[in-house]
Amino acid sequence: MGELARWSVEAVNLPEHAGNPIHTDVGARAAGFPAALVAGVTVYAYLTHAPAEAWGLEWVAGGGAEVRFVAPVLARERLEVCPASSDGTRDDGPAIGGALASPRRVDGVVDGEVRARSAFSRRAPVIPDEDGEDLRPDRVEIDESFLDYGQRAGDDGGLYAAHGIAHPVAWPMLANRVFHRQLVTGAWIHVHSLIAHHRTVSIGETVDISTRVLERFDSRAGPRARADVRIAAGGRPVATVRHEAVIEAR
Repeated sequence: MGELARWSVEAVNLPEHAGNPIHTDVGARAAGFPAALVAGVTVYAYLTHAPAEAWGLEWVAGGGAEVRFVAPVLARERLEVCPASSDGTRDDGPAIGGALASPRRVDGVVDGEVRARSAFSRRAPVIPDEDGEDLRPDRVEIDESFLDYGQRAGDDGGLYAAHGIAHPVAWPMLANRVFHRQLVTGAWIHVHSLIAHHRTVSIGETVDISTRVLERFDSRAGPRARADVRIAAGGRPVATVRHEAVIEAR
């Protein structure tokens, strides 16, 4: 796989996330944060740079990822993305790990606060069906905003534009859309996703989204929900996301 390069980026909030008050300075301060929190899907987009560089379309069409958000990322904060190839393989194939941290260094090693951790797999993980509460289905056209998301967020990789396909950030974004419309109350925080890719999606395709809430529970940060979000186009699976969020931030 070769050495995976680190890279640095200034975290930004994109206009499409303004509907969640936590991504505005006013809303974040009301929730006790010093500035707007950057959307978890944007943080995830930064982390996807490594598997896209290493595996290209193979990963976008049939790979997977797990991302866990450890601490808030604030708007305008300078971050360093630190990928690392795995010494072995996961059950779902060769793996790349990664972390996103503030760029403080000690003896040349990043030693800042870790904000997110990720594990990318070359093959899609299996996300089995579970019983739960079915939400209303949704339908979305995959437009240009899903193609250039990474570039607008600060990642200049041209893979998606070159092939006219959706950036893989689309799948947790669509899961967020369901949470925002059907589950959350006020400010909310995306905390974890397990994502399986089943094929690429071209700009202009329409996807159908079905969601099943597996669990609702309380946490120190506020009530949480965990759900499976299954995305298909033309009757063929596109992606599956096991998604978790604080749905009412205290």
